[in-house]
Amino acid sequence: MKFFIDTEFMEDSRTIDLLSIAIVCEDGAELYLELDADTSKANEWVAENVLPHLGKIPVSTREQARQQILDFIGTDNPEFWGYYADYDWVAICQLFGRMVDIPKGWPMYCRDIKQLCDSLGNPRLPDQDSTEHHALNDARWNRNVYYELMRARRIGK
Repeated sequence: MKFFIDTEFMEDSRTIDLLSIAIVCEDGAELYLELDADTSKANEWVAENVLPHLGKIPVSTREQARQQILDFIGTDNPEFWGYYADYDWVAICQLFGRMVDIPKGWPMYCRDIKQLCDSLGNPRLPDQDSTEHHALNDARWNRNVYYELMRARRIGK
């Protein structure tokens, strides 16, 4: 099963502090979480582009988020996809502890839609028709772009 991820976070070159996580399954199921975080540490860009989209749902602790993600995804060899997903993947994995602590059956890597796009000659991607820098909207866009790229690959564009 494919899962399309996105996160919003604060980072200071040493830590990645999660603000929200979204996971959209290829079958359309969705998980969106906002995490308890000290937003006073947000830089100007995060304060302007991310924080205005938060606060619409109750926040989860890291422990609650970890369990909700595991309940949503399970351990049956999921395939993760993100767009420029390196930080997203590390932040999600850190909810479980060290990389070796991620759930059994999970890969130790996330596939990257941008790399897929590059391998296909870097075709123009569809515009996002929803608010950017909201993890759920971005994860939905990731899923849509992935399938658009797969369609383009099949027809040779």
